[in-house]
Amino acid sequence: MTPMPPINLALAAPEIYLLVAICVVLLVDLFLPQQARQVTYLASLFVLAMTAAIVVNAPTGHEFGYYGMYVRDGVSRLLKLITCGTVAATFLYGRDYLIARGLFKGEFYVLGLFAVLGIFVMISAGSLLTLYLGIEILALSQYALVAFDRDSPVAAEAAMKYFVLGAIASGMILYGISMIYGMTGTFALGDLIGGLHPDMIHNVGFLLGLSFLLAGIGFKFGAAPFHMWVPDVYHGAPTAVTLFLGAAPKLAYFALAFRVLAEGLGATVDAWRGMVVILALVSIALGSLVGLAQTNIKRLFAYSTIANVGFVLLGIGAGTSAGYRAAMFYTITYVLMALGSFATIILLSKKGFEADRIDDFKGLARSSPWFAWMMLFLMVSTAGVPPFVGFFSKLYVLQAVVGSGQPWVAGIALVFSVVAAFYYLRIVKVMFFDEPEVDAVVQGAPALRLLLSVNAAGVLVLGFFHSPLLAAIEHAIH
Repeated sequence: MTPMPPINLALAAPEIYLLVAICVVLLVDLFLPQQARQVTYLASLFVLAMTAAIVVNAPTGHEFGYYGMYVRDGVSRLLKLITCGTVAATFLYGRDYLIARGLFKGEFYVLGLFAVLGIFVMISAGSLLTLYLGIEILALSQYALVAFDRDSPVAAEAAMKYFVLGAIASGMILYGISMIYGMTGTFALGDLIGGLHPDMIHNVGFLLGLSFLLAGIGFKFGAAPFHMWVPDVYHGAPTAVTLFLGAAPKLAYFALAFRVLAEGLGATVDAWRGMVVILALVSIALGSLVGLAQTNIKRLFAYSTIANVGFVLLGIGAGTSAGYRAAMFYTITYVLMALGSFATIILLSKKGFEADRIDDFKGLARSSPWFAWMMLFLMVSTAGVPPFVGFFSKLYVLQAVVGSGQPWVAGIALVFSVVAAFYYLRIVKVMFFDEPEVDAVVQGAPALRLLLSVNAAGVLVLGFFHSPLLAAIEHAIH
């Protein structure tokens, strides 16, 4: 019998370190009194910093390990670094919010770190089974985070809805994986095409498995018509949790779609492009139109997420290298904008008051003019107004779609982008031109105010100087 080749454990050093560190943080937290919970918070930030350092110091290049189930490449390196920074910002933004509501507990940070582990596994997946493992690690962490406020019936209801619908979506993904495995005889993403006979690309069994897989991916992304969980979960969860859900997992779900569609099934683009484009257009249309009727800002941002996810899928649906680059650029810049938008809600809230209505932002330009301008930067960037980075992220996606021979798709997306701009500008209008109903003042420590200022100003600076990020994405994908 041929001996099995040795496994290079160092290849997955970030995941191994992260798992061991999570266990240590969990054990330490068990013996801490509530007044010393700051230790867990600081330890979690330290773990993220060390994980990022391991990712940075890892050898460059494209390498497979664990019998093809794990891949280390430029995409995984870039997305993991951004994930660490995103989750660290989430922890920093949410600290005072959690303390004010009696939710400053170690479980929040342990669950957040477990979610990071799930994101890392998805980002480095070289196999459909590895992808599914990462999906479940991330999903189980998110279900618990949504129900984190055990005294809130709204949060409990949102968590139950999310859990039930998420279980159905996971079943869809698993069923799709089983059907594709039956057609190809392999789980390895790099071998899917090799195991698929050319005549089987339009086989009913393969298309059915692909449909189930895309339905599951659409649910995880929050794309319409699989979006029904997004508004309820964003609204019901504590805002610190909503901030987490609206940012870091989007990087994982981009990796999920990229690994499966671009890398695993890229040669069958004609089989899945139409389904992805339909998902994208329905998401953009629904998110843009239904968002107009929202008065709760967290629900409005939920529908904004649905619309923006549509643009990410539109880039992937282009089925070209330019489309994949544009989709990755859009995902990264959207995460930056979502972080700042939800952080403004957190810093505007105070004990006994959730600044989750659009009317709660009335008169912000008078009480906190600097942060009103920061929120304006975030809103017009998300709307796609030049010279902010949100304009360029939409522009590159639309250019990729036109370049793939689908100008009518780009036209439809452009029309609904104009529609969606209305509800972003409505927030700007109430901040600068309406009389306040409550005393709208941005709260928070000076460090958090500085972080929010850098976050919001970043969308303008990145609009002028986004070439290095585009170059990094270009290098990562190739």
